Amino acid sequence: MSKVPAADSTLRILEFLAHQRGPVPAQTIATALSLPRSSVYQILTVLTERGFALHIPEERRYGLGPAAFELSSSYSRQQPLTRLGAPLLAKLVDHIGESAHLAVLHGTDVLYVVEERAARRPSLITDVGVRLPAHLTASGRALLSALPPAQLRALYSDPVVFTQREELGLAGPQSYRELKALVTQAAQQGYSTERSEITDGLASIGVVVKDHLGWPAAAIAVTYPVPVSATEEDLQMRVEQLLPEIKTTAQELSRRIHGAS
Repeated sequence: MSKVPAADSTLRILEFLAHQRGPVPAQTIATALSLPRSSVYQILTVLTERGFALHIPEERRYGLGPAAFELSSSYSRQQPLTRLGAPLLAKLVDHIGESAHLAVLHGTDVLYVVEERAARRPSLITDVGVRLPAHLTASGRALLSALPPAQLRALYSDPVVFTQREELGLAGPQSYRELKALVTQAAQQGYSTERSEITDGLASIGVVVKDHLGWPAAAIAVTYPVPVSATEEDLQMRVEQLLPEIKTTAQELSRRIHGAS
C-alpha cells in the first residue's frame, strides 16, 4: 500500500491514459482502476489545469495533455532515443545523399533531437534543440497522423495556434479543417510531405516511428532541394525514390525501441 495514496492514484491515472488509443470517460478510468469516481474527477481537474490531461467537454472524455508529451520528449532528449536514432540517420544520409532529422512531439511543436546533414546540400533552419510548429513540418504531420482523432482535435482546439504560420512567415494549413485533411492523407499513405512551406525551394518527407502501443514516439524526415523547373511527376518520382529507405529506417528505429514495426 502506497504511503502517498493521492500521488499513487495520480500516476496510475496517467499510466492508464497513456495505454489508451484515445480519450476515455472518467467513469471508465474509475472502474478500471477501482478508484472512487469523485477522486478521479478531482485528480483529472488538477491534471487538466497543469496540462497533463485534456478534457473534451463535448464527449465527456479525458486524454493525455501537452505536458505529458513534454515529459515523453524530455526522456527522449536524455539520450535513449537520440542514441538509438543517430547511427540509423547517419546510415540513411549516406545512402540517399540528403539531410535527415529525428523529431519528437512537444505539445503542438516538434523538437529536433537528431540532425544529420548531407554533404553539399543547402543549409537548414532545423537543428538539435530547435522547435517548430508541428502542423507546418513533415515530421510534425507524420507524428500527428498517428494520434487518435479526438486527441488531435483537443491539441488544436484553439484557432490561435494557426496564426504561428503568419508570425513566422511560413506557409501551411490555416485552420483545423485544413490540418485534418493533411493528417488524414498522411495516415492513409503512410508518410507526410511539405514543399517550400518551411524554406523556399526545399521539400521534406516524414515517416512516424511508433512505440509498442502504436503511439507516435518520433518521426524521421528527409529534406531535399526542389528544382524550380520540376513537374508534379518529377516531384512524385523523387518521393518514391526516397520513401523506401526512410520507411525502412523508421521501422528499424521502432524495432529498437521495442515498438511495432
